[in-house]
Amino acid sequence: MNTLSILFITSFIFLPIFALAQTHTDVLLPKPSFTGKKSVEEAIKARRTVRHFKAKALNLEQLSQILWAAYGVTANGFYKSVPSAGALYPLDIWVAAGKNEVEGLQAGVYHYIPKAHRLTQVKAGELRDDIARASLYQSWMAEAPVILIITGEYERCTRKYGERGIPYTYIEAGHAGQNIFLQAEVLGLGIGIVGAFHNDVVQKVLGIGKVYDPILIMSVGYK
Repeated sequence: MNTLSILFITSFIFLPIFALAQTHTDVLLPKPSFTGKKSVEEAIKARRTVRHFKAKALNLEQLSQILWAAYGVTANGFYKSVPSAGALYPLDIWVAAGKNEVEGLQAGVYHYIPKAHRLTQVKAGELRDDIARASLYQSWMAEAPVILIITGEYERCTRKYGERGIPYTYIEAGHAGQNIFLQAEVLGLGIGIVGAFHNDVVQKVLGIGKVYDPILIMSVGYK
């Protein structure tokens, strides 16, 4: 076998591996801060739902802090920032970032990986308007630089608790959503929350499987 043949075969074998490696973009998030400029009481008092956002980009530190507050690991390399039935953690958080809307982050959809505190891109491109359309055409959502989508994988809970695992998942999503509200308030940011959307269309826009059922959608930006 000549050298040219060997090179051809080698490239044929490794090209799919290389292509797979290039499918996702991983972004390691800055370490979260454990002290803030407002007390819990002040954040609770000031918290409001926002539906108008300034045209101002976020930085990666702000996004990192909000994701950590929502579902980050807080103890023993496993326990997270919210209570979870049986510590089963059935939620996933997805980030839809606009073009030039988060410093250091390309436009697209990202999956938050709590244990590593990083983002993995699952889809490229500007998708905020598509998410707003899937949410009964609530166009204000797309004004925000970032849209967070909280999904539930119910089987993580139902395999232990049966059908009770479904409401347990909803309760946990509420905890995560409130953490997002309060952390954003401490950072001087605003949150808009949406529960009206076509689940299947949101899944298609995000490029995620049907096992991930959308529960809450939250826009994040300067108020």
